[in-house]
Amino acid sequence: MDGQVIHDIFVIGGGINGCGVARDAAGRGYSVFLAEMNDLASGTSSGSTKLIHGGLRYLEYYEFRLVREALKEREVIWKNAPHIVWPMRFVLPVADGIRPPWLVRLGLFLYDYIGGRKLLPATRTLDMRRDPSGKPLKGLFKKAFEYSDCWVNDARLVVLNARDAVKRGAIVRTRTKVVSAERRGGLWHLTMEDMRTGVRSQARARLLVNASGPWIDEVLSSAVGQNDAHNVRLVQGSHIVIRKKFDDPRAYFFQNRDGRIIFAIPYETDYTLIGTTDRDYSGDPAKIHISEEETDYLCHAASEYFAQPVRREDIVWTYSAVRPLYDDGASKAQEATRDYVLRPDAPEGMAPRIDAFGGKITTYRRLAEHALEKIEGFLGKRGDPWTANGPLPGGDFPHDGYHEQVRRLREDYPFVRPVHAARLVRLYGTDARIILGSARSLEDLGRLFGSDLYQAEIDFLVEHEWATTAEDVLWRRTKMGLRLTVEEASILDEYMQGVERIRSAAG
Repeated sequence: MDGQVIHDIFVIGGGINGCGVARDAAGRGYSVFLAEMNDLASGTSSGSTKLIHGGLRYLEYYEFRLVREALKEREVIWKNAPHIVWPMRFVLPVADGIRPPWLVRLGLFLYDYIGGRKLLPATRTLDMRRDPSGKPLKGLFKKAFEYSDCWVNDARLVVLNARDAVKRGAIVRTRTKVVSAERRGGLWHLTMEDMRTGVRSQARARLLVNASGPWIDEVLSSAVGQNDAHNVRLVQGSHIVIRKKFDDPRAYFFQNRDGRIIFAIPYETDYTLIGTTDRDYSGDPAKIHISEEETDYLCHAASEYFAQPVRREDIVWTYSAVRPLYDDGASKAQEATRDYVLRPDAPEGMAPRIDAFGGKITTYRRLAEHALEKIEGFLGKRGDPWTANGPLPGGDFPHDGYHEQVRRLREDYPFVRPVHAARLVRLYGTDARIILGSARSLEDLGRLFGSDLYQAEIDFLVEHEWATTAEDVLWRRTKMGLRLTVEEASILDEYMQGVERIRSAAG
């Protein structure tokens, strides 16, 4: 790594905001370097409820600008990543005592029409006594509204942005922590440490983007030297995954008696995802995990709706993450703004810095565009906005073309079972063909690690997507951790360690 090279932009943080800014900037012609101290999407960006949505509940807090921007982004992101984003209908049962039905319908009317919806179907009213979506629920719900949003594979969205940034000239380094960032006149001088080897290296840049999510204040304090940094409110959101609770392809939006909401969403074919919680968090973001209280809360809240209760023994996996919300002084965690804040810091004659606070995965692309507006003010304009019509890797097919892609893949690789082909296209889109390559049988895909996870896929993730551990593969690049046994996961871990040793020895 050559410390003599001067980059235009140095980005700290390999979550969705950092990778989104890096991609947009690289595509406009800026030279970009991104450093992430762990794996891509290893923090907040893989711990979301996995929705590209307007945020219906944010209307209650008068976040109209945020909701409108998010609603407009749903179809933009869907068209650019139709493999990892797809439309989903949500069933919102209504009953007396929570929010009156007229108020919910008014909110959904705004939801349908303030965001320029063109492809997604509008809201409709359901008779829960006749509609199939009423079958898994208690009989006390007679009426519901059904509306549209989109699902997203959040961790893959991050990785695909990073891949596209590299394709356009950016440098991306994972397991690389920025230990110091000093202004020396018009440049940033950065020292990085490889978290695996301890080796340190340097880089220089004209502008610094701090997109380190929950660690943003820590970066400002420890690396930049800003001792009074206190800008973010850390809010914990936890989820539980259970065996499939219902067969309907639609998701549920449940209103709780305490005014909060949870979702119950079809997940990875055989499971149901339930979440999220909202509570303030004061610990180390790297050590976050679901609490006993949150587990009980989610089970109880879902059981208020489902005819068959959700029990602790139904849970097969949990995950938890910290949302780094801009501290706006809101009294409750669920009331704190989800909007993003971009704050420039540019003392006269010194290298500028932009701190990115908050935001939703849905609005990451707009955050990046707004960040580039500020970057242009410091570094000059290089190119026009382009990401609204820029497909992400593997997403170069029509927004409604997923099933056709699966059909074509099976036609060209008849030895691949339907469920395997469907999974590959969902994760990789047209890049599934890179993984399968010239294979003419399953044996040509190499070692089988469990389920339908073959060596060819692992090697692709190592070569193209920065995967270095079994956790990277099983819980971020794929969700095959739900399907592999403990023994199979251990064997994969040994394989990944061996690959990493070979790569390290090769330099």
